[in-house]
Amino acid sequence: MTLSLTGVSRDDAFSRSLDSLLDARFATRLFAQDATLWGDAAAAEAATRLGWTDFEANAAQVIEQTQEIAGQFAAEGVDTFLLCGMGGSSLAPLMIAPDLAVLDSTHPDAVRRALESDLSRTAVIVSSKSGGTVETVSQMHAFEAAFAGAGIDPNDRIVIVTDPGSTLATDAAETGKRIVFADPNVGGRFSVFTAFGIVPSMLAGADMAELVAAGAHSRDVLSADSSGNPALVLAAALASGVPQRFVAELQSDDSLPAEFGLWIEQLVAESTGKQGTGVFPIALPAGATASGAATATLVRLSAIQGAETPGIGIQGSLGEQLLLWQVATAAMGFLLGVDPFNQPDVEAAKIATRESLGEPPEPVAEEPSPAETHARLRSLVRRDGYVGLQAYVDPSDSAVAELLVTLRQALVGELGVPVALGYGPRYLHSTGQFHKGGPGCGVFLQIIQTGAREVAIPGEDSGFGALFGAQARGDASVLRARGRGVLSVETSDPAGFLRDFIASI
Repeated sequence: MTLSLTGVSRDDAFSRSLDSLLDARFATRLFAQDATLWGDAAAAEAATRLGWTDFEANAAQVIEQTQEIAGQFAAEGVDTFLLCGMGGSSLAPLMIAPDLAVLDSTHPDAVRRALESDLSRTAVIVSSKSGGTVETVSQMHAFEAAFAGAGIDPNDRIVIVTDPGSTLATDAAETGKRIVFADPNVGGRFSVFTAFGIVPSMLAGADMAELVAAGAHSRDVLSADSSGNPALVLAAALASGVPQRFVAELQSDDSLPAEFGLWIEQLVAESTGKQGTGVFPIALPAGATASGAATATLVRLSAIQGAETPGIGIQGSLGEQLLLWQVATAAMGFLLGVDPFNQPDVEAAKIATRESLGEPPEPVAEEPSPAETHARLRSLVRRDGYVGLQAYVDPSDSAVAELLVTLRQALVGELGVPVALGYGPRYLHSTGQFHKGGPGCGVFLQIIQTGAREVAIPGEDSGFGALFGAQARGDASVLRARGRGVLSVETSDPAGFLRDFIASI
């Protein structure tokens, strides 16, 4: 299959952006791993983050190692796999391998459900580039205790995916856990063709060799300094509209994974949303309509060639589109003048979480009713802004999930602005950077579920429920410190609150 791009408005701003990329020889310098593309301040970090442009050799080694691990597990009767990871460590496998269970929540009910599953045939993949991701490390300790409690040696059932030299790597060496090292010269959100994407997906049955080959097949066209390079065209089309048109509303058809848009959200938002600027992708739920706002561009994604669609149409196989979006994201960073490989505002939320953890929540006045919350939200929304729904709920609660999608669409219709929907704490590792570091025009509604039965974190004084609440409070405090409007609603009945909120619209 060949990548194609349709529906791009080639106005003067677009032409200037595309010419800038061509004049800089951006594509050839990117694939030559020229770390100076994003300026002197970004060069040191970029020098250790461009391994994703030349991924086949490393991927082949990881695929071979993973095949060996898969054979060992098969011989032991292990045929169920669960991934503990956040952000770049979870969204790629979530997209690629539909049979993979993914735990990227600290909600006690979600953690308990995973721990109480049939562990006799289960292996757990623990993925963290740094080796210190608090959610992932906490989940690993919980599974170590659960396996031991079931009479199973946890070191035989936990696979570590991390960078060389990380704390998880040290733990694996000391305990004898299986370990697969990722390429340390690739950042987490660009890691789909590294061990972070390959190991969990392959163990769950995905054909990663085919996906890697498709990505490699697209390199010739994506590395060319040509006006026909679809990655350069996409980058120019999206970046040239900033700041007036900064949202890309993503619609995927059934030919691509439903989670593809979530992967794009993380890649682009975390890479470009900083220094008061950025491009913000919003993955639209199935059946949802776009906002039609002047701030938004509709982007249609498909693996089927020839479809005539409104907005920008991108056609290509999944593997091809994965590399396309990575190249386009790096190019958007160049056009917007930001370092696409750092995430300065993500750390702020982590610090705020640590400060909030263990501290008693501040006493709050009586919570406003859903109708009052709705009125307050309306008063804060800007016509040139967007709304972020941040759902700190059990992500497996289908009734709540359906109500959140309904609320998102109702707010789009009422307010006429783009509305994003993210589950906490997952979004902290993806779109959270844009919310805090991008243009200060977002308004946020946190729905925080309370009252869940606590699940202990082995070795810690507090449990997952306390961590869950601290993450919500910490992020809200950072958003408010950045001047963003935040409404936080704590409720033991999120479904009831959402029904009443929707009824008030």
